[in-house]
Amino acid sequence: MTYTPHKPPIAESPDELRQRIPGWGVDLDPKDRPSVPKLQFQEDFTGAHWDFPERQPEKYPRERSVEHGMLTPVFGTAQPPSGVSGAIRRYAYHYSEGRTAHWLLLIVADRVDAWENHLKSFLTLRPDNPITETGVKAEFTHHGLRSRVGQHRTDLKHQPLDPVIVAGPWIAAAGAVYAGARSVAKSLAHAGSNGQRPVH
Repeated sequence: MTYTPHKPPIAESPDELRQRIPGWGVDLDPKDRPSVPKLQFQEDFTGAHWDFPERQPEKYPRERSVEHGMLTPVFGTAQPPSGVSGAIRRYAYHYSEGRTAHWLLLIVADRVDAWENHLKSFLTLRPDNPITETGVKAEFTHHGLRSRVGQHRTDLKHQPLDPVIVAGPWIAAAGAVYAGARSVAKSLAHAGSNGQRPVH
């Protein structure tokens, strides 16, 4: 049983593990382990006032690794998954944490979440400003070049790529918006030249 104050039993005995894994159990001697008294289960001194902790209410379905038989008794609720990024995150938990797909999907979900919030910001009175928020302005106002040259910094190797990584997605998004607006304008002009009413 997981999440109880008792130490779970090991699947194999110490002798079996020692035969199968060279060097297993090198710290079994209590003299080599100053923390042994802390690790011993003592019924009256563990500090646990429960046999199984009270479960936090699950107000919406939470992600759970396939390695876990049940959802942990306590979990975070500060950033509930939402939108496309939330769907990607939930799908990532179909894979084991030992699979690359699990972590790659979570990374993709983070990037999608960032762009979802970028787009939402344009619906507010204070949209994201890529010039100030990415640090581009500080490069010119806070000695960006002088802080790099002659300082023996190890991050200089990837400096040429930084503008591409930071500005690239914004330029690509602006290009996509421009191409889309141009395509709509052309279709409206074509419809007008043929005497047809544009379809809305």
